[in-house]
Amino acid sequence: MAEAHQAVGFRPSLTSDGAEVELSAPVLQEIYLSGLRSWKRHLSRFWNDFLTGVFPASPLSWLFLFSAIQLAWFLQLDPSLGLMEKIKELLPDWGGQHHRLRGVLAAALFASCLWGALIFTLHVALRLLLSYHGWLLEPHGAMSSPTKTWLALVRIFSGRKTMLFSYQRSLPRQPVPSVQDTVRKYLESVRPILSDEDFDWTSVLAQEFLRLQASLLQWYLQLKSWWASNYVSDWWEEFVYLRSRHSLMVNSNYYMMDFLYVTPTPVQAARAGNAVHALLLYRHRLNRQEILPTLLMGMRPLCSAQYEKIFNTTRIPGIQKDHIRHLRDSRHVAVFHRGRFFRVGTHSQSGLLSPRALEQQFQRILDDPSPACPQEEHLAALTAAPRDVWAQVRSSLKVQAEDALEAVEGAAFFVSLDSEPAGLTREDPAASLDAYARALLAGRGHDRWFDKSFTLIVFSNGKLGLSVEHSWADCPISGHMWEFTLATECFQLGYSADGHCKGHPDPSLPQPQRLYWHLPEKIHLSISLALRGAKTLSGNIDCHVFPFSHFGKSFIKRCHLSSDSFVQMALQLAHFREPQRRALFRLAVEKHQSLLKAAMSGQGVDRHLFALYIVSQFLHLRSPFLDQVHSEQWQLATSQIPVQQIHLFDVHNYPDYVSSGGGFGPADDHGYGVSYIFMGDDTITFHISSKKSSTKTDSHRLGQHIEDALLDVASLFQEGQRLKPRCGGLQEEDLGHRCGSLPCHTRGSRAPTKSTNF
Repeated sequence: MAEAHQAVGFRPSLTSDGAEVELSAPVLQEIYLSGLRSWKRHLSRFWNDFLTGVFPASPLSWLFLFSAIQLAWFLQLDPSLGLMEKIKELLPDWGGQHHRLRGVLAAALFASCLWGALIFTLHVALRLLLSYHGWLLEPHGAMSSPTKTWLALVRIFSGRKTMLFSYQRSLPRQPVPSVQDTVRKYLESVRPILSDEDFDWTSVLAQEFLRLQASLLQWYLQLKSWWASNYVSDWWEEFVYLRSRHSLMVNSNYYMMDFLYVTPTPVQAARAGNAVHALLLYRHRLNRQEILPTLLMGMRPLCSAQYEKIFNTTRIPGIQKDHIRHLRDSRHVAVFHRGRFFRVGTHSQSGLLSPRALEQQFQRILDDPSPACPQEEHLAALTAAPRDVWAQVRSSLKVQAEDALEAVEGAAFFVSLDSEPAGLTREDPAASLDAYARALLAGRGHDRWFDKSFTLIVFSNGKLGLSVEHSWADCPISGHMWEFTLATECFQLGYSADGHCKGHPDPSLPQPQRLYWHLPEKIHLSISLALRGAKTLSGNIDCHVFPFSHFGKSFIKRCHLSSDSFVQMALQLAHFREPQRRALFRLAVEKHQSLLKAAMSGQGVDRHLFALYIVSQFLHLRSPFLDQVHSEQWQLATSQIPVQQIHLFDVHNYPDYVSSGGGFGPADDHGYGVSYIFMGDDTITFHISSKKSSTKTDSHRLGQHIEDALLDVASLFQEGQRLKPRCGGLQEEDLGHRCGSLPCHTRGSRAPTKSTNF
């Protein structure tokens, strides 16, 4: 998201100038280390790799094969065609009484070899099948006979019971696109926004790059693609995220919102109890690989590696480079309330604490009258400071307050019990949504631990939200977790009639542990400076959230257009404010779909150009073309928040109980960050951010342009379809039907037990 342009400033420290062979040594070393890291990741999850290594078979299948061989041997049949006899001859002779044992060992060895050969064949076949991308090129809604055959074979070779990491060893390597194709696509993409003179100059630089440097840089990427499973992902994580020295707040984190129109309970501690319990249930399913792997367009499995770092993960600051610290397990969460830090255990000897027990612990924190210690209240502002500054202070903090720091960094995740309400209000719906987004993205600058993989934020009126650090995973991963959390805490766990978690408190539980920080004087100034910088950064962010309810994806589908491409083209129209005609709009949508499918099949432009740039920096090989590519400013950064588990929600009977998505900061000081989510069939919620210090941007103005653009484009395809009239933003009449409590249960639905107004 916003931090991606930090790759522009990357300048590695390599060896001194010398011959080309000497200069190429560091990049070869880096390629070697990339592959080594890839193999270490495999070794670190041995059991998962064992299960995925035998997929689509199972360990029990070996026992079945061994038993079948033994049965055949008992019936005086030799399925090995004499191989087992040769294996017996190679085994040591332990005497006549052990003759039968030699036969069993020979059968076991033969069964193992045969089993391994079958698994290897299945792996190769599945990897070859998953390398096929022809289905992406077919028109939406149509499926050719070859694709139907391909899909049937994938399902056959995938087995019947897939787990989260089942496909990991069968996924093909990330292909390195042709450098000629990448340059051609890049020039094609910048042509509409460059003047004739600028485009001619860029084309000259591109041709010079292809002639002089491209082949050498491409050779290194090809080499890395054979050694590591992905030629770009580890460099993207390191040079785009971990080497960035800017504040994580706004620049790297993003947020996820609660239900937009309803809050299941106004009791803050109860909402926290159910949400924390639901999150830990998700972690339990994650550890047992009970989460199904994500399928691209319902057909092709995607890599599941990013799921591993959702919980028990912290981004540790460094002077030049951060690193990700991930623990195998954690039995507590760190909680922040009114400037104080607490450690709350999440498990007892009998297992995970019940929601009611967790509510009790959170209520004890809310009722605790003890004040914050000097500077403790603003301590977390250090995590919003520039990374090198925070790294230096943390080294002192680790000596002075090691136990408290470890309790926070070693927690499953961070919980912030906010003292203020948030969410949509009837009095001022537009402003309240904007304030809600700003509170989730930045807070007050000192009430989020931005280093943690995510912070669960529970406001005083029971509203929820997430603040997510971006380096460990992309939004679909945290979005998947968030969908499960909202559905589970609301529909499955539920609340009693008085708004509390179901069940009974546990008076035997010890009090939450208050964390004490021994902060020397030299840290006080650093905290004050960090707080000042965080407030300046948070005060400069302009957030605007609005649900567009004139039409949604059902109308777009009736236009026979991709819903994502439809919105993307409307965003371009809103940003540049050009008039479009129907034919040109449809052509633009088709072009966007073509580029999207190319990116999904590994033939995108950005990552390839980025990797070429990294190699050129390692080699001290200056390319004016690559320098220009990576000096561009991203004035409009967009992202769709996917709804991945629609089966968890009853959108027809309870359309308000759907996640309202989330947002992120702008990628440029004079640009916009725009995300959107399709809520059901008839609403699209937009999240817009920009910086108040810019005279070129205004989030509310862009929101109005987006609404106008969507309606203007829809009018081209309306053809008798009825749309809601223009109403100039979120209106109170749109909220009228959402004000009452919902029934406890209706046939065929999973309604929450209680609902409050907003």
